[in-house]
Amino acid sequence: MIIDVWADVVCPWCFIGKRRLERALEAFPHRSEITVRHRAFQLDPNASSIVPTKELLASKYSASPEQVAVMQANVCAVADGEGLCYQLDQTFSGNTFDAHRLLLWSGTIGKQDELLEALFSAYFEKSLPVFTHADLVSIAVGVGIDADVADDVLRSEKFAEEVIADRNLASQLGATGVPFFVMDMKYGISGAQPLEAFTATLEQAWQDYQAQLR
Repeated sequence: MIIDVWADVVCPWCFIGKRRLERALEAFPHRSEITVRHRAFQLDPNASSIVPTKELLASKYSASPEQVAVMQANVCAVADGEGLCYQLDQTFSGNTFDAHRLLLWSGTIGKQDELLEALFSAYFEKSLPVFTHADLVSIAVGVGIDADVADDVLRSEKFAEEVIADRNLASQLGATGVPFFVMDMKYGISGAQPLEAFTATLEQAWQDYQAQLR
């Protein structure tokens, strides 16, 4: 059974949602028969520059710096409960199209989950940028991907159409934000729901999946 996960590498709730799904899968007796597949979703596909996230949030929500700090601190507290150490006040925002292209390509060499984890950790826990080719190659090397190969992918147009297709499919499925989890293309979970929601949906999806095989 396949679990498709729409996420953006600069979405703080996506890393939290990833952890909660992983916890549900750790306790699932049929984990070895589940494949988790990353799907591309850009929170801001029209981003044309790299700016401090706190400035972007202040503009988007008409919030003061103090209000933004509280917003970010609240998210950090939730992340901490999942064993993550966010440093949101130092992050930047930009276009993640190339990050998603590299992620989708990495699935062809069995490195997708490792690369996604590394990108999330680099961005949220180390306040590292994930927007330029140099940024992405550096992170890819950290999970054992050859630098020249990663650079070649980024310099090409490979997986550009797939990124757009993922975004369109998310829209067709009714997703308006991320994280968005779809199990066996039937059962959806929108947002970083509590662990219980993942567990219950996983069990229901598995039962239906098995029924189809009979």
